[in-house]
Amino acid sequence: MRVTLLGTGSPLPDPHRAGPATLVQAGGLHLLFDCGRGVLMRLAAAGLPTPALLHAQFLTHHHSDHVTDLNDVVTTRWATSPVPNPLTLVGPPGSGALVERTLAMLSDDIGYRRTHHDDLNWDPGVEVTEVLDGPVTLEVLDAAGVRVTAAPTDHRPVTPTVGYRIEHDGSSVVVAGDTVPCEGLERLVAGADVYVQTVIRDDVIRQIPMQRFQDVCDYHSSVVDAARTAAAGGVGTLVLTHMVPAPAPDAVTEWIALAAEHFDGTILAPDDLDVVDT
Repeated sequence: MRVTLLGTGSPLPDPHRAGPATLVQAGGLHLLFDCGRGVLMRLAAAGLPTPALLHAQFLTHHHSDHVTDLNDVVTTRWATSPVPNPLTLVGPPGSGALVERTLAMLSDDIGYRRTHHDDLNWDPGVEVTEVLDGPVTLEVLDAAGVRVTAAPTDHRPVTPTVGYRIEHDGSSVVVAGDTVPCEGLERLVAGADVYVQTVIRDDVIRQIPMQRFQDVCDYHSSVVDAARTAAAGGVGTLVLTHMVPAPAPDAVTEWIALAAEHFDGTILAPDDLDVVDT
């Protein structure tokens, strides 16, 4: 399996880091997890020039920074497909309603494009599967021998939220999304080869004299949390992403060193488009 960190950024705009998004390629499938700011630009840079090539879009939760460009995925897939090509979308309960609202927001644009292009005579389609705990059942996954399992995570008051474990040919990858340590996360990461976790530096954030920033500490894993979760689960490689506050290039080693105090496996703090193979 190949994991490409398409976007390693946070809600704060960053000239070097796009919004949260991770591409997992396994069994010939292209699986996109979350779709934050700039995701299609990063997909193109990773060799997928159109989301029409995606086999499924997965959402961990509905926080705006993780779904900002869902409208771009839907519209561009529709407009670049020569025949109807519904997007397969998997997410926690409420994802169907999110898609309905997104399509309603796009209704004017859909009308403009259908009026202008005679050969674009269908509306964009999105086939939604809502999951919370257990295997994700999709024909495309079964045909490729890829297993995806969801489990509930804890990002309250954002609820429900899920993480995913992807397994193929003896390898396993976990994309956890935003969460604090919890039982569902523990189940997902147990024995995983690669564990991708959004993280914060709570020691830095707590020094910012603004309550709104300090609130971030309540519902995200710190670097230490992620390292301890990885250690307890016997993970092979811990991948730190969605780092808040975004570290300067010369400060990434501090994040890795902090995690290494609690986890003796491989620790990565990648840039956008960095790749992890397993």
